[in-house]
Amino acid sequence: MKKNSKPNWSKRFLIALGLFIGLFVVTDVRAQKLDNTLLWKVEGDDIQTSYLFGTFHMLPQADFVLKEKVKKAFNQAEKVVMELDFDDPNMQSEMMKNIQMKGGVTLDQLMSKEDLEILNSQLQEAAGLTTAQVNTFKPFMVETFLLPTFIEGTPASYEITFVQMTMNKSVPIEGLEEVAEQVNVFDEISYENQVEDLLDILKNKKKMKRLLRKMIVLYKKENIRKLYSKSKNYFNENEIELLLHNRNANWIERIANHSKEKSTFFAVGAGHLGGDKGVVKLLKKAGYTVSPVFD
Repeated sequence: MKKNSKPNWSKRFLIALGLFIGLFVVTDVRAQKLDNTLLWKVEGDDIQTSYLFGTFHMLPQADFVLKEKVKKAFNQAEKVVMELDFDDPNMQSEMMKNIQMKGGVTLDQLMSKEDLEILNSQLQEAAGLTTAQVNTFKPFMVETFLLPTFIEGTPASYEITFVQMTMNKSVPIEGLEEVAEQVNVFDEISYENQVEDLLDILKNKKKMKRLLRKMIVLYKKENIRKLYSKSKNYFNENEIELLLHNRNANWIERIANHSKEKSTFFAVGAGHLGGDKGVVKLLKKAGYTVSPVFD
C-alpha cells in the first residue's frame, strides 16, 4: 500500500536521478537545521580532514556546475570515494551478475503486450535496446536506461567528472558499497511495484521533464530544505529505510575507516546528506565535526 494517494509517477525517477539512489529524503524539513550547501568538511581526532559532497547523478551539461569550493576540496584529497568504485574495470560484469530478477521472473510476465511495445519503443530511443534484451532485468534498472530521454541536450555526470579528474591527480578511487550490495536492494521491493513505477514513467514523460527541471534549479541553488519539502510525500516508510536510512547507517564506519588512512573526498547522492538519519547528522552523532562549506 502507498502511504498516500499522491501520484507515484515520479518516485523511482527521483531515485534514479539522485544518486545512484537518493537525491531526496522525506524527513520533516522543520525538524532539521542543516545549512543549504552540498559540501561538508569532516574532522575528528582519529581521521584525516575530509570532505563530503552531494551529487546529482545525471543532468544536462548546460546545468552542470562544479563550484570552486568543490574543486578546492577535491584537490586537497588524497583519495576519492563514491557510492561505487566507478573506475573498477569489473563493475559492468558485476552489475550484469546482479541485475537479473530472482526466481526466473521476467518483464513479459509482469507487463501487458501493449505496455511492452511502449517500453520497447522508448528503450530503443534512449539506449538502442529492446525489451527482449532487458526482459530479465529488475524494473528499476530498466528505468535507468530511459533517463537520457529526459535530459535536454548532452547529459553530464558528477561521478564521471570526478573519475576523469582523478586521472589528472593520480589518486585512487574506491566505493562505499559493492555493486551487489546496492543493486540487490531492489529484490526487497516487489517487482510488481517496480513495474507500476516503470509504467508511470513511460506514460508521463512531460511531467518527468518538468519535475527534473524543478529539481535541477533547487540543486544548483544548493537549497536542501526545499528539495526535501517538494519530495517528502513520494516514498513509503519501507522504501526510505531500504534506499536511504539503512545505507546511510552502514556508511558511517566505512567513511571513518577511509578517512583514517588518507584525506578523502566523498561523493554520494545529495539526498543521503540530510535528515535525522542522514550522513551529516549520523557523522555528528558518531563524534565527528561536520561543518558546512560555503566558499
